[in-house]
Amino acid sequence: MQTTATALNPATTQADSEAWPFTVQRYTPTIGAEIGGIDLRNPLDDATYLALRRALLKFKVLFFRDQDISPAQHVEVARRFGELEIHPAFPHHPDHPELVILGRNDTKRGRENLYHSDVSWRQIPSMGSMLRCVQCPEVGGDTIWINMVAAYENLSDDVKARIANLKAVHDFLPLFGIAVPEDQHEAMRAKFPPVEHPVVRIHPETGEKILYINEAFTTHLSNYGRATAREYRIGFDYKLAEMDLLQYLFRQAQAPEYQVRLKWQPNTIAFWDNRSCQHYAVQDYFPAPRHMMRATVIGDCPVSA
Repeated sequence: MQTTATALNPATTQADSEAWPFTVQRYTPTIGAEIGGIDLRNPLDDATYLALRRALLKFKVLFFRDQDISPAQHVEVARRFGELEIHPAFPHHPDHPELVILGRNDTKRGRENLYHSDVSWRQIPSMGSMLRCVQCPEVGGDTIWINMVAAYENLSDDVKARIANLKAVHDFLPLFGIAVPEDQHEAMRAKFPPVEHPVVRIHPETGEKILYINEAFTTHLSNYGRATAREYRIGFDYKLAEMDLLQYLFRQAQAPEYQVRLKWQPNTIAFWDNRSCQHYAVQDYFPAPRHMMRATVIGDCPVSA
């Protein structure tokens, strides 16, 4: 597959020459940058906030080292970017329900080792997430982020044409049904029914096209049979083709060219654009402990081109 410099280098030239009010160290040509010269214990002034938002759009995920912030400060800096959600399945900080507690140890193995976009099962998924490392193993427990704008841009023209008008169903229960007691499944299903989003969504701030499906929450393509019925002979020919296409689209997130990998340290923060990224938490550290806190900013309802 031939790729373009624009697709694999969305943060070139203009991003590199921009005068940021902080230091920027890019991690890969495609995604990720470490931000320095900022102390997140202090409220963000307007100029720094706007610059960080521009950097987030360009680099998709931002990393901050040595940020010894309190839970209250974590909530404050995340809320600067928008209203925060309260997750229905994960445990929360006792004083700050907006903070999800992600704790793993020698009795609790992590289960986030699949490519996903946070809460895509919501009618209005998140804009971004801000994850802080409290405790991590000396080695292992890295997280990978994937630029799904680049993943879309490098699809062949015929695949782009096939998926242009497709919609996918995203569902809370298949994954979180394990975390939620079974006697609460009916109530959770009523509160969070499956939702339909475009397979190719438009970024509301940049106008970029994003491949918006993920193996954690996307269950099927809701209109595949109607959109492609004339291509197949009889019966459920189209269903097998739908499954093949969906698996092919899932696999795009696995391309190293679209990825950046972070080695965590205590007080490292990662802030990513959940609209244009997927991520994968590598589960290679059990039984070592790993404890994180996450605040998630509510986003917008995905729309197609």
